[in-house]
Amino acid sequence: MTVRHITSLSQVSQVPDDGSGRTLMKGRQTKAAIVEAALGLASQIGLEGLSIGALAEVTGMSKSGVFAHFGSREELQISVIREYHDRFESEVFYPALACARGLPRLQSLFDNWMQRTTTEIDSGCIYISGAVEFDDRPGPVRDALASSVNTWQNALQRSVAQAQVEKHLTDKADPLQVAFEIHGLILALHYEARFLRNPGAAERARKGFSEIVARNQA
Repeated sequence: MTVRHITSLSQVSQVPDDGSGRTLMKGRQTKAAIVEAALGLASQIGLEGLSIGALAEVTGMSKSGVFAHFGSREELQISVIREYHDRFESEVFYPALACARGLPRLQSLFDNWMQRTTTEIDSGCIYISGAVEFDDRPGPVRDALASSVNTWQNALQRSVAQAQVEKHLTDKADPLQVAFEIHGLILALHYEARFLRNPGAAERARKGFSEIVARNQA
């Protein structure tokens, strides 16, 4: 965890209460700073490793101070998932909307996803690590994680369908299958690059995407 995160928490906690609503603002800023620190911690040790105590130690806050903002370890984990999802959308999904509908947008989604995955090779992907941790553990944390991934998968499938409408991909293509194969490339890239440390994994993923597109072009 960087010193910047801890400093920001310290600065926020020292904002005086003048009775003009600054207490509420201070609380929101403090919670946002805690989630920022928790996201960095979860990227390294996974969602399961998150705890009120561990986060209090990292941020220099008291356990009661952290608990007051979340109420439970479960809510803390869910808050981290939501923050991760918001950042994923802002880096991968929303920039692609500036591209033309159809294949240009699908290409942009993949390129943005590749870029984010590449930067997460060292830190880890919460979607992937979280799936391993919670795949067989029903409950609110798993539900929040699955909902985020499903939202992204649905967006990817819609992009494939739009490419069909624009006649960039054949009507015979199955959007669910195409999205499944693209997702498979990202999972393979993460495994090959992060776990096996095999060189050239990113290039193979890009080649795989080009072959998927070529196979399904109108």
